[in-house]
Amino acid sequence: MREGAAVSTLYAGVLLAVPGALAWLTGEALLFPSLGPSAFLLATGPDGEATRPRRVIGGHLVGIAAGLVAYHTIAPGLVVTASAPMLAGSQFRLVASGVLAVALTSGGMLATETGHPPACATTLIVSLGLLPSLVDGALIAVAVVVLVVVHELATRTRNRSVSSSGSSP
Repeated sequence: MREGAAVSTLYAGVLLAVPGALAWLTGEALLFPSLGPSAFLLATGPDGEATRPRRVIGGHLVGIAAGLVAYHTIAPGLVVTASAPMLAGSQFRLVASGVLAVALTSGGMLATETGHPPACATTLIVSLGLLPSLVDGALIAVAVVVLVVVHELATRTRNRSVSSSGSSP
C-alpha cells in the first residue's frame, strides 16, 4: 500500500465532510458525485497541476456553464434517471446534451487552462438533467469553492506546523 494512504483516505473524507454537513444543514445539493473525485485528487496529489485552485474551481465552472447550455438547448425538462424505450427521441436528446456538454467542457477547459477531469462529471450531472437549473449550478459552484477553501486552509495549517517544527532547534 502506498505510503500515506491512510492519511489521504481520511483527508478525502474530511474534505467532503464540510460540504456534506452544509448539504445536511441546508437541505441543498451541496454534495454531488463529481465532488468526490475532486476531493480524491486534492487528497492524493495536493501539489498536482489539476489540483490548483484555479483549475478545480475553473474547471467545474466551465463544466456547469457547458452543461447548462447543452441541457437547456437540447433537452430541457428531461432527466436521465428514467429508462426509455429503444430509439426514444427523449433519450437521444439527453445523449446529445451529454455529449455536447463534455465536448464544450473539454474545449472550454483547454482554452482557459483550467483542466480538472472531475469537471467532465459535473457537466454530465447538469446536462443529463440531474441538477439542471441556474440555482443548482450556483450550488455546485459554492460546494466546489468550499471544498477548495477547506483544502487550502488545511494545507496552510499543515505547512505552518511543518515549518515551525522544522525551525526549532
